[in-house]
Amino acid sequence: MQTLEENLRRLVNEACGYPAGSPQRQKRLTQIIRLAAGKLWKESTPYYQDALQQTWLYFCANVCGAYDPARGSVITWLNAYLRWRLQDFYTQQREENAKKALPSVNQSASGDRIETIYPEDKLPASPDVPPILETVKSWAEEDINGELRNTYIKGHPHVNCQVLILKRLPPEVGWKELSVEYNLPVSTLSSFYQRQCLPRLRYFAEKEGYL
Repeated sequence: MQTLEENLRRLVNEACGYPAGSPQRQKRLTQIIRLAAGKLWKESTPYYQDALQQTWLYFCANVCGAYDPARGSVITWLNAYLRWRLQDFYTQQREENAKKALPSVNQSASGDRIETIYPEDKLPASPDVPPILETVKSWAEEDINGELRNTYIKGHPHVNCQVLILKRLPPEVGWKELSVEYNLPVSTLSSFYQRQCLPRLRYFAEKEGYL
């Protein structure tokens, strides 16, 4: 009987043996997500679901180019990326709070901006666009019933779920950049995304069989 890790590695090998966009690859990626979902790191932070979503999207986009079995198990690789993303959100929130208390906290003694670099930022992105990303992007762009466009931050109809979901798809735009673009606090954008946009995205992903 194969262990979970043996099953995951087998599915990864099989998925990567098929062309990007093929039903065969999509089927195996979905199987991997379902098998691994219950084994990933969990915590109760408000941005956990956002980080988890980014982890699955990154996985589908990069597993065939970035995952190296020699460096650890599939679960370990996924957990490492998930924790990097969680740390990213934590750092963004901490910097946002620090700016309110001390505007110069993000500068070094010489006045240069200090930027946090995460290991996954150096990983080469796969040139292939996996079906899950194409499907999610098409769903958000088409927004057939207008639900995403009509769900927006009060007083800011241009900052809606359609815009934010598309902005957060890989390669995602950071919350700090979005804060500057829309002149809204990171906390406001992130909270709205967590409460209004993610549930709609998750419902769509579940209906399509991705989660």
